[in-house]
Amino acid sequence: MSDRGRVRTERSEKRVRAMLGGEVVVDTTLPLLVWEVPYYPTYYFPEADVKTELLVETGETRRSPSRGEATQYLVKAGNGEGTAYAYLDPKLPELAGHYAFVWKTMDHWFEEDEEVYVHPRDPNTRLDILPSSRRVRVEIDGVTVADSTNASFLFETGLPVRYYLPKTDVRMDLLTPTDLSTACPYKGTARYWSVTVDGETHDNLVWGYDTPLPESQKVGGLVAFYNEKLDIYIDEVLEERPKTMFS
Repeated sequence: MSDRGRVRTERSEKRVRAMLGGEVVVDTTLPLLVWEVPYYPTYYFPEADVKTELLVETGETRRSPSRGEATQYLVKAGNGEGTAYAYLDPKLPELAGHYAFVWKTMDHWFEEDEEVYVHPRDPNTRLDILPSSRRVRVEIDGVTVADSTNASFLFETGLPVRYYLPKTDVRMDLLTPTDLSTACPYKGTARYWSVTVDGETHDNLVWGYDTPLPESQKVGGLVAFYNEKLDIYIDEVLEERPKTMFS
């Protein structure tokens, strides 16, 4: 592992594959994880494990202060088109001889034989879901909108504790479904609700996973509220609102 400025790299031992247009465009057991952004890593692949015959230079480049100038490629496989890039003269030596694929332009990603969604899973992130009989009470503008002693506490590295509550303990009459959905590589796809209290609507304040990924099945059918945007009492002690990217 290395640290140069804000960029961290780590070699993984997982077998990682990407598919496009029905073809495997990369298959390696030596992927390199690169934290191009602080929140999650990107996979880089040794040239020997990339089907470089499917890559065509676009003539465009992308610049990074920490990594240098990357050559961009069009990836053509079957009836699919994607995007890849490589730093041919990188400031970060570990990137030499490696290619990265823009995640969303590929059709499928696999770690070993399990399909992975959204972005690579961070090996330094842990997720624990524990049942708790502690009382969780949620207030918005002084109105209690949820009250439960049957919550599941979700502890995820780098994030505040999330309290997932049974819908039977939530004022679902105050909630309205929205069109928003988000995806997480650890939990799956979430849907959202807005909350209306005393005539004021708070958009997309509540979310839940109807069919979570296997490692997060304990929160299936439960809902959580953004700690950052309302008041949560644990055993009638008011929690301090955390400051995160969602604040």
